[in-house]
Amino acid sequence: MDDGGHQTSAESWGTGRAVARIPRVRGGGTHRSGQGAFGNMCRGGRMFAPTKPWRRWHHHVNVNQKRYALVSAIAASGVPALVQSKGHLIQEVPEFPLVVSDKIQEYTKTKQAVIFLRRIKAWNDIQKVYKSQRFRAGKGKMRNRRRIQRRGPLIVYGQDQGIRKAFRNIPGVSLMNINKMNLLKLAPGGHVGRFVIWTKSAFDQLDALYGTWRKESQLKKGYNLPFPKMANTDLSRLLKSEEIRKVLRAPRKKVVRRVKKLNPLTNTRAMLRLNPYAAVLKRAAILTAQKRQREKDLLLAEKRGIKLSKKPSTTKTIALLKRRKEQLTKYKATKKCNRNANKKASREKARAFTDSIRKPEYKE
Repeated sequence: MDDGGHQTSAESWGTGRAVARIPRVRGGGTHRSGQGAFGNMCRGGRMFAPTKPWRRWHHHVNVNQKRYALVSAIAASGVPALVQSKGHLIQEVPEFPLVVSDKIQEYTKTKQAVIFLRRIKAWNDIQKVYKSQRFRAGKGKMRNRRRIQRRGPLIVYGQDQGIRKAFRNIPGVSLMNINKMNLLKLAPGGHVGRFVIWTKSAFDQLDALYGTWRKESQLKKGYNLPFPKMANTDLSRLLKSEEIRKVLRAPRKKVVRRVKKLNPLTNTRAMLRLNPYAAVLKRAAILTAQKRQREKDLLLAEKRGIKLSKKPSTTKTIALLKRRKEQLTKYKATKKCNRNANKKASREKARAFTDSIRKPEYKE
């Protein structure tokens, strides 16, 4: 057991000593005595939740899930769009998926491998790797992970007759035996779409390894390829087809707007919808309040010996509004007459100008 940070005799001093309750080193005669111990906040103490050698190093994954991931990665490696989206330069590659002769399994020299890659137009992907070589950003430089580079093509072979020695010194190129498939090479970082170069023997062995939709695998008992969820993945074309549109409900084009909740106690319109008689009650309440105010004003005026006008303030306001309305109507009528007169004058002026410039007619 690891006793780091606990190799001292320490005990808390308890409360009432005006110091923290952390355990403190016993004894005297040294600076260490009385110092905090054991805690992760203490100098010389242990770390919080120290890592143990019996932690969970591995995680169980079902066999079927592993196979599903592998066949998905293999299928994606045959789709040019997915491979290009990963950044592989395959524009000039003659066919996809790329299957080559078993003769490359006999290569032992890097020179032969380079000539082969140039011939199948895969050298652009290697040049991309050369250009991407750089130093890692961050602390990984201190941890023997100084240099990083992009991934190149993966070569899957059936039998090693020297092929590993031929390709191992070319940066970015990975090699994999068909009988030892590695998901981390087929889909680095969990992203499918690696550029894979198959030898003929390796490609022919795929059916025996994983079977087909109709035929079981010969090497994995009772395993078939997973069926696709859709026979045709062109979803937009499917949705626009007449056969599907006939059975689908027509889209709802009516827009239902959200109704704002109005409080009838603060909003007059909302109250009138609920109770139309509320307007009469409200008016009666206003008139009653005005009457009481008038009576109060008269009583105060009588006490103070002041004479008030018998007309209430509401009557004055109504008369003022009536006068304003009459003045506004009169002003609008005057303005309309002036506009008509101006139009008539302009018309006459234009007619006179036209007559003046018209040429006189001569009689013979």
